[in-house]
Amino acid sequence: MNCRHCKRPLEHVFLDLGFAPPSNAYLDKADLNKPEVYYPLRLKVCTYCWLVQTEDFAKAEELFSPEYAYFSSTSTSWLAHARSYTEKIIPLLQLNRSSFVVELASNDGYLLKNFVSAGIPCMGIEPTDSTANASEAAGIPTLRRFFGNELAFQLRKEEKQADLIIGNNVYAHVPDVNDFTLGLKTLLKTGGTITLEFPHLLQLLEQQQFDTVYHEHYSYFSLYTVSKIFTEAGLRIYDVEQLDTHGGSLRIYGCHDDDFRPTCDSVIELLSLETAKGLQVPVTYEAFQEKADTIKNGLLEFLIAQKKKGKKVAAYGAAAKGNTLLNYAGVKTDLIAFVCDAAPSKQNKYLPGSHIPVLHAKALKEFKPDWLLILPWNISKEVESITSFINEWGGHHITAVPAINIL
Repeated sequence: MNCRHCKRPLEHVFLDLGFAPPSNAYLDKADLNKPEVYYPLRLKVCTYCWLVQTEDFAKAEELFSPEYAYFSSTSTSWLAHARSYTEKIIPLLQLNRSSFVVELASNDGYLLKNFVSAGIPCMGIEPTDSTANASEAAGIPTLRRFFGNELAFQLRKEEKQADLIIGNNVYAHVPDVNDFTLGLKTLLKTGGTITLEFPHLLQLLEQQQFDTVYHEHYSYFSLYTVSKIFTEAGLRIYDVEQLDTHGGSLRIYGCHDDDFRPTCDSVIELLSLETAKGLQVPVTYEAFQEKADTIKNGLLEFLIAQKKKGKKVAAYGAAAKGNTLLNYAGVKTDLIAFVCDAAPSKQNKYLPGSHIPVLHAKALKEFKPDWLLILPWNISKEVESITSFINEWGGHHITAVPAINIL
């Protein structure tokens, strides 16, 4: 396999999680007796452009199917994040009724509904029918396509270039990152702005977030690498923010390379920090496998100890990161009885690989677990709040990454 960006040979594997099914391929009961598709799940790092990437086995059309089960609006903290972004970006860019906003991977309209409320023309581009239906039901014009340079040219011919292009947690999901970035260039008006949010590679490494690795994530980005990709596409990153979302993310602000806006000190400072942390040095990546194995073994030791004590364990959050953790650890229903999730699209289904049932949170009141494992640790405070009732019978909340932690 060659690097998705610079096309150089990839030789350095720094994380091998064996084989796993796609993390969002939830199963119906009838599917439990059918064969399940597993793909190798390994991370490689390019020692030329330093793009970290999964091996190329699964196609986007297979991972992001019409029945895609992830709906952004199920998280109240994510809705608040989207609202806060809108309240900041509208006055910052002086957006108004004559502006045009495009969001890529707009999901169920969780973000664009704020622009609709503000009277700012917008459009979502979303390939999965399940979420696009919800977006259109909310009154948001939605184009059901995968985004790339060809589509961008089509939209430009239709005079639909954007003053603001938004991409929240989509950049990592793109198999052809070069074509996608060229599409950003094509779709962006002169003087326009691109904002992309994506988990920061530095946080993945430092916080040992190996469970954020799954097939739907084709790439894992540093600011250094994204800057290189943007530059080759004729774009420039002029500002960057460090966010708390998803365990530590970046929000980059991009423009055409000849834009009048200067590059902020924040960009230069973060590039220097990444260099100081060794993100362009192979040895930085070599110890990561051992750290992932330590987390996996710690979870298994905890669950087995609770089983021996006769304690009951359930989980909360049928998230992709949880599926990576459970499948790598080989956890089944003998150790975790079920997982609860707020998304109706996931309830009464089964997790891929582990086949753990997904139930409504009311099941916790009947089961009364001694331990509730929060799989999406990035929203642990939100989950603690909505499941605080487990304290009534002495239940405890725990997370497993970067180590077992009793909350």
